[in-house]
Amino acid sequence: MTGFCKEEEADVGFADKAKWLLEDELKKLPAQYSRGPAWEPCTVVDRNLFTGQNPASSGPLAKELVEALT
Repeated sequence: MTGFCKEEEADVGFADKAKWLLEDELKKLPAQYSRGPAWEPCTVVDRNLFTGQNPASSGPLAKELVEALT
């Protein structure tokens, strides 16, 4: 799953308008949550799940996908 972290949501002015934030809700679940620094590339690969945190992750994520497919 991909989503902005709370800090990124706040930076663009959405955090205070939202009824809930994805980061908070995921942390309540029995799930593994990870993130990188706000607005920096951050990708996670878990078997056949490839995900990136934000638009800055697009390039590194594409490289991960190409590497996996070749």
